[in-house]
Amino acid sequence: MDAPGPQVDDHMTVDVALSVLIGARVPHLLLRDDDGRCCGLVTRAQLAAHRGGSWFSDRTRLRDIPLDRGPFTSSAAGLGDAEAAMRVRTLDVSPVVDAQGFALGVLALTP
Repeated sequence: MDAPGPQVDDHMTVDVALSVLIGARVPHLLLRDDDGRCCGLVTRAQLAAHRGGSWFSDRTRLRDIPLDRGPFTSSAAGLGDAEAAMRVRTLDVSPVVDAQGFALGVLALTP
């Protein structure tokens, strides 16, 4: 498990989130809801795809775009179970959350 990396609020705009992601030189951002709980994960490719859509405006917020919103990997899950769940859902990366839903880290599948 890696550190969770940058976390941003889900009401942030796509343009600002893309700038944060590029500036931090990370492959993804974790999204937080109003209570600070993990509510999603977004990648540069997802942001770029939505930014280029015909419906996109500079006010489009992260909470308004389709992305993986869970269920996330529980900190109590065994590594084998977590890997199997990620493969079934075709995820390369999954947030690891505690019992209250706060991000503890990120699991990534390696080729």
